[in-house]
Amino acid sequence: MTGLDQVDEVLAALADPMRRRVLDGLAARGEATATGLAEELPVSRQAVVQHLSVLEKAGLVSSRRSGRERRYRVEPQRLDATARWMARVAATWDARLDVIRRLAESPDPKPPPSTTASPTARPPQ
Repeated sequence: MTGLDQVDEVLAALADPMRRRVLDGLAARGEATATGLAEELPVSRQAVVQHLSVLEKAGLVSSRRSGRERRYRVEPQRLDATARWMARVAATWDARLDVIRRLAESPDPKPPPSTTASPTARPPQ
């Protein structure tokens, strides 16, 4: 699985507001069971288990057996990787917007010299 596939999984998992609430509740507790999390949420234990399954598949939580229960905890690595990807995208857009701002504020706006040739441009004759 590529880094972008992992980012896609994380963003898809976090797209659901109830999953975000489950993840927040788990982060606040450090470790919890689905039953313990369901006590704080307006959904059934079975719904919490399904949400935890999606979060676990996305690498956002891990689980371990403890007797008859399964205990869950947050795994921050995928969140960190997704945050780094988002920061790179934001930096790229910031740079693009900075060029547009400088062009708009320039008294004689000229486009910056291109570093790559246009696919339709012909060489000078």
